[in-house]
Amino acid sequence: MKYPVHIVAVSALVRNRSGKVLLMRHPVRGWEFPGGQVEPGEDLITALRREVKEETGIAIAVRRLACINSNVKPEGRIPTKVMFDFLATAVSGRLKTSDESPEVGWFDRDEVFGMITHPMIWDRMRILLAAKNRVVYRTYSKDPYRVHKECRFC
Repeated sequence: MKYPVHIVAVSALVRNRSGKVLLMRHPVRGWEFPGGQVEPGEDLITALRREVKEETGIAIAVRRLACINSNVKPEGRIPTKVMFDFLATAVSGRLKTSDESPEVGWFDRDEVFGMITHPMIWDRMRILLAAKNRVVYRTYSKDPYRVHKECRFC
């Protein structure tokens, strides 16, 4: 029996007390919200807190799940990816950079769309900034980026 192979990833739209949004600049994808892959044996929330702290220096309180994104078309040898996007609040820490995030900062909501150049990240930011009390589920493919389905659940 062949077992499926998926990458499981987490990310967060993190806001501070002033309502500013935490962004990091990835060397390849450009500006985005922090997050990354869930390690074996790690739960989603622990992975999210670890990734945000490693990439930005900020400790967070996770508020809720807001969006699930599923890549339904593997790109060559790269396995499909399932990404869980959360809303979170900064609780402590100081901004710091890393190899994965050579620039980090707090930005006004109106600034972020002008900074994000990757279409999938732009779409996810749009959904997270408009998030209500529901979870959005989306399926997509890359190269070219295309959304196949978007469902909203209460």
